[in-house]
Amino acid sequence: MVEPPVNWETERLLLRPATHADAPLAFATYTADPKVPRYMTWRPHTSVAETVTFFRRCEKVWEERSAFPWSLWLKSDHSYAGMLEARIRAHAVDIGYVLARRLWRRGLMSEAVRGLIQWALAQPEIFRVWAVCDVDNVASARLLESVGMQREGTLRKWISHPNMSDAPRDCLCYAIVKPSTLN
Repeated sequence: MVEPPVNWETERLLLRPATHADAPLAFATYTADPKVPRYMTWRPHTSVAETVTFFRRCEKVWEERSAFPWSLWLKSDHSYAGMLEARIRAHAVDIGYVLARRLWRRGLMSEAVRGLIQWALAQPEIFRVWAVCDVDNVASARLLESVGMQREGTLRKWISHPNMSDAPRDCLCYAIVKPSTLN
């Protein structure tokens, strides 16, 4: 199985495996912020303990090699910025991400996602990197387009975003694929 780098960096970010030690910073930075999870699959956390539970899940999936969640840290001041996760299935990698609201619209998540795409498509076994976002999440759709992903279509009633609705919502599917070597 292909495994991504444990620790890596971009121009402005350091990425390392998410651990439960990150939970208090994540809680203070974004998990309790009601605006951040608007289009996420989780509701704002009401306690650090809830965030610790999530980060213990991060440690477990990394250990099992079923997913690879990284914590993002700003190089400039070593502050906590958010998370990026990759799930590798056969020849494809699907990704998810979250960024602290104070850092929105600075290109930081585009930078992290672009680095992950570059690594993934450099692997001989990986041919596709993809992500989904809620149909109303214009910022995420723009981010995915800015890193070279193309919109493939709408996945109807794909996933529940409980801060928007209890019913599953439509999502836009974006992907970037390795260029074909066949003529």
